[in-house]
Amino acid sequence: AAARTEWHAKLDRVGFRVPAAGRPIIDTLRSSLAYMLLSRDGAILRPGTRSYARAWIRDGAMIGEALLRLGHPEIAIAFLRWYAPFQFASGKVPCCVEAHGAVPVPENDSHGQLIHLAAEIERYTRDRTQLTAVWPNVVAAARYLEELRQSERTPANQTAERRARYGLLPPTISHEGYSAKAAYSYWDDFWGLVGFRDAAWLAGELGDTALQTTLAGQRDEFERDLLASIANSAADHRVDFIPGAADLGDFDATSTTIGLSPGGAQHALPAKLLDATFERAWQQLISRRTNTTWKDYTPYELRLIGSFVRLGWRDRVQQGLALYFADQRPRAWNQWAEVVGRVVREPRFVGDMPHAWVHSDYARSALDMFAYERDDHAWVLAAGIAPAWFTGRGFAIEKLPTPFGALSYAVTATERAVTVQIDAGALPPVGLVLTWPFPTPPGTTRINGKPAAWRGAELLITERPATIVIAKDP
Repeated sequence: AAARTEWHAKLDRVGFRVPAAGRPIIDTLRSSLAYMLLSRDGAILRPGTRSYARAWIRDGAMIGEALLRLGHPEIAIAFLRWYAPFQFASGKVPCCVEAHGAVPVPENDSHGQLIHLAAEIERYTRDRTQLTAVWPNVVAAARYLEELRQSERTPANQTAERRARYGLLPPTISHEGYSAKAAYSYWDDFWGLVGFRDAAWLAGELGDTALQTTLAGQRDEFERDLLASIANSAADHRVDFIPGAADLGDFDATSTTIGLSPGGAQHALPAKLLDATFERAWQQLISRRTNTTWKDYTPYELRLIGSFVRLGWRDRVQQGLALYFADQRPRAWNQWAEVVGRVVREPRFVGDMPHAWVHSDYARSALDMFAYERDDHAWVLAAGIAPAWFTGRGFAIEKLPTPFGALSYAVTATERAVTVQIDAGALPPVGLVLTWPFPTPPGTTRINGKPAAWRGAELLITERPATIVIAKDP
């Protein structure tokens, strides 16, 4: 009984009320949180307990974000405080820390990831003591990022053959997907952009306006170089999607997801390339239902669900989740291995099962369905929720941590109207945005009794608490 009580206290910090069809989503979310907690070793966040029983900043930063959003800031803080001292004197952030210490192999996503975790902790906790403790590490990592990008802003990279490399971070094995040969990985660059952006924001939070201005300038220049590179790489390799690496023109939508979240570059990226990237990812996903030529995949792909939410592909969110849930093994354990095979009983390397980094990808995508931060810093509500949930008893989320405080809202419906109740509390700078799930347009709408107008399928909410009543017939 004591153990049950202890685990409920850990897993129930965010509450959900969903229809029966949504129970697998919430059960897997709670199991994912449990697996992330169980994979720890003291302060160390690890992707696994067997094959990957060590610490990567890549995994730790993304697991840390999931933990912050599920009400466990103390664990994210402890990990960052443990990892940061392993930073090299140059400012380079080690990709991994093993029993013997920091691993020197360069993976240029790591610098932005450490900065991002520090920024997320500041956003969610406003604990200035924690920020002050790691601020020298953030500054050093940002300085190292600047040195790296400047090393590729050379005349040699302005030729027609090498123009897609100009201003990027140097080639590395990146997320270990380029172990055979280092590549100019956009995964690294998206994380670099996050690093510059978050470092500039943190400098502003600490009142260092001079450094904030410098970092913001570096961020903007790097973003221009990155966007130009993506366009040039796609043209040079004659592809209609955002490549995984500038010099390869390869397809890696799971990597490209970082450009949307936490990259925040959705509306800056070339729209046609962006849509084609995730359309291709979608077609590959659904082809597994009938295609018997594929062997296995890594469910890091669960990040795609969060991207589908941001792209407004509500129906694909639900269909995609159903396909991924079919690959949970054993199904009742709500878990994925790092590698999922088509043939269930075929011997294969599965990595760790469960795999905490995979489950952090799921957790962030599942939470995005209920609420996520858009590029303009508005928080979008219910963009991934199935239309069927907007009927009858509806659904609710309670005490979801956000940078502006806990958020709770509930949706119920009758035959004539949908009612949304949002609790009291602070608002994000732009406000909250409710998305309409039905193909027919919303009818007469009132917020706290006052008429409100929709912009397409979006309703801006700038009051809390708020009672929103939406007629189903326009």
